[in-house]
Amino acid sequence: MQNRIVLGMASLCLGVLVFSLQDPLVKAVSSTYPVTEVMAIRSIVALPILIFLVHADVGLPAILSKRFGMLTMRAFIQFSSYTVYYLAIAALPLADAVALYFMAPLFIMALAGPYLGEHVSWRTLATVLVGLLGVLVMLRPGAGLFDWAALLSLASAALYGFSQLMARKIGDTESSTVMAFYQNGAYLVGAAVVAGLFWMAGITHAVHPSLEFLVRPWIWPTTADFLKMGACGFVASAGMILLSQAYRLAPANRVATFEYTGIIWTPLWGFLFFAEVPRATTVIGAALIIGAGLFALNAGRRRTSGPAIAATCDPV
Repeated sequence: MQNRIVLGMASLCLGVLVFSLQDPLVKAVSSTYPVTEVMAIRSIVALPILIFLVHADVGLPAILSKRFGMLTMRAFIQFSSYTVYYLAIAALPLADAVALYFMAPLFIMALAGPYLGEHVSWRTLATVLVGLLGVLVMLRPGAGLFDWAALLSLASAALYGFSQLMARKIGDTESSTVMAFYQNGAYLVGAAVVAGLFWMAGITHAVHPSLEFLVRPWIWPTTADFLKMGACGFVASAGMILLSQAYRLAPANRVATFEYTGIIWTPLWGFLFFAEVPRATTVIGAALIIGAGLFALNAGRRRTSGPAIAATCDPV
């Protein structure tokens, strides 16, 4: 049993590392291509991989689920979360974007009461407030340095948190591979629809980097850039396998803490590839957010020995 838990922890840490590779890949092309083109190419590459995974896991007929509506709604919420997060990293240092995104587990804990009817203790609510304090430290309101793209990262965390609560509701009948298949389909359809709407409206340029990343028209990618975008499909598929394996091998409340190892990798990629040095306020704010999340997870572990919500912070 102990070996399974250790292997689960190792799988989760590796999965978080693999997922983090998407951030520098997307940021590297964010000044040339639109986010919708990146999502479309990523989704096309990931599609055959996910079809194989669904077939191996539960069989392809499982895609025709009776809960098609809930799966589709959740998938498009994930699409919205994915979109606004990558719009944020077009304008923000990677360290800022990922630290703000790590509010997702705290949003999950806060919303579990009103949405799922689960008991939410005052300690959990207090940790959410501490996390919000960390956000304020990072955003430095009134300092004249605020970039509204930071709100996109927070919005992504909130949307992602809600999608995870939806997964909790439908997880009794739907597998993680089927949910990932629907997510991938929403990314592909959503990207095509959004790009088409901006094209028909004749909107092709914006001043802010985040909006420019959204409305810029599609162009034929170079081989190197196509490989970067396509690699995101392989990265997402590999990350999903590793995270699913982690939560299959070990109880969620034993491994969920290791989700926060993601705070190591994305700032590292920002430093190595984009010469981004995290500010002191970023480090302090991130420490408050991560500390609050770890406290809440550990408090939940003491209250129950059963599975907790798998508050993974990596969009598939």
